[in-house]
Amino acid sequence: MSDMVAHNMAGARATNRLLVPAILLATLAVFLLVMVLSIGFGSSPIAPDRVISAFLGLGSRTEQLIIFKLRMPRALLAMEAGACLALAGLLLQTATRNPLASPSILGIVDGAALGVVVFLFLFSNESNALVVSVNWQPVAAAIGAVCFALVVGGLTWLDRRGLSRMILYGIAMAALASAMVTIMIIIGPVYRATQALTWLAGSVYAAHWNDVMIVGTVLVLTLPLLTLLPKDMDQLAMDDQSARASGLAVTPTFLALVALSVVLTATAVSFVGGIAFVGLLAPHAARLMVGHRAVPTMIASALIGATIVVAADLLGRVAFVPIEVPTGAITAVIGAPYFLWLLIRRSRSHA
Repeated sequence: MSDMVAHNMAGARATNRLLVPAILLATLAVFLLVMVLSIGFGSSPIAPDRVISAFLGLGSRTEQLIIFKLRMPRALLAMEAGACLALAGLLLQTATRNPLASPSILGIVDGAALGVVVFLFLFSNESNALVVSVNWQPVAAAIGAVCFALVVGGLTWLDRRGLSRMILYGIAMAALASAMVTIMIIIGPVYRATQALTWLAGSVYAAHWNDVMIVGTVLVLTLPLLTLLPKDMDQLAMDDQSARASGLAVTPTFLALVALSVVLTATAVSFVGGIAFVGLLAPHAARLMVGHRAVPTMIASALIGATIVVAADLLGRVAFVPIEVPTGAITAVIGAPYFLWLLIRRSRSHA
C-alpha cells in the first residue's frame, strides 16, 4: 500500500514538473498577444501581422514611426510597471504571510501620491507653472513612497504584536496620505490639481523611452537579488519557529523582502502613478496557476502583472472612444471587488 502511495506521489510530482512549464509558456503567449494588440490599437490601427512585420524591419516607414516612437514606450512602460507591482505584492505577501498585503494596501502608493502633490505644491509659481523640471516628479514620488514605507514599518516594529498589524497601519497611513492629497489639491491652483489628478489616476499615456530605460534598469538590477530569494521565500512560508529550525534568518529575510518590495513599488508608481491592486491580484492568480513554490510563482506573477497593466491600458483606450480612461481606474474596478471578497473570506475563516 505504501509503495502505491509513493508511486502516486512521484507521478504527481512528475506531472507537476511538466504542467508548470506549460502553464508558464501559455501565460507568456497571452502576454505577448496582449502586447501586440496594445501596440496595434490606436487612432491609426495597425493589424497584428503588420506589427510583427515592423518588428522584423519589414513594415512601412509610417508604421515603424507609429510603433517605435509612440506606442512601444507606452506598452513597455506598462509591462515594466505591471511586473514591478506584481513582484512587489508577492514579496510583501510572502514576508507578512498575509494574502491581503499589497503596495496599495500598505500605503506605499498613497505615500508616493503625496510626494507628487507636495512637489507640485512647493515648486509652482504664481502663474501656476513649475519652476523646476517635471523630471524631478518621479524622485518626489519615490521619496514619498519610501518615507511612508518606513513609517509603516516603524509603527509595526514598535507595536510588537505581530506582522498582521502592518496591514492596519498601512491602511491608516494610506488614509492619512489620501486626505492630505485631497486638501492640497483643493487649496492649490488649477495647474497643480490637474497635474496631480492625472498622476493619481494612474496612466502610461505620457510614456517616453527615458522612462522605459529607468524602470527597466531598476527591474534588471533587482533580478540578481530576486534569484537569491526563492529558497528563503519557501522557508518563510512556514511559521517563524519552523523557519528558524530550518536555518532561516527570519528577520533579515523579512527586511530584505520588504525593502525590495518598496524599491519596486516606488520605481513603478513614480512613472505610472497610482495603479492599484495589481500587486494584490497577480500573486493570487499566479499561485492558483502554478502553486506556491517561489520560482514559478515569481515568473508567473511578473507575467500576469505585466499582462494586467498592458491590457488595462488597452481597454482604457478602446472601450470608451474618444474618451481615454486611466489605467488605474480599470485595475481598480477589477481589483477592489476581489479585495473585498478576500477580506470577507478571511474574516469568515477567523470567525
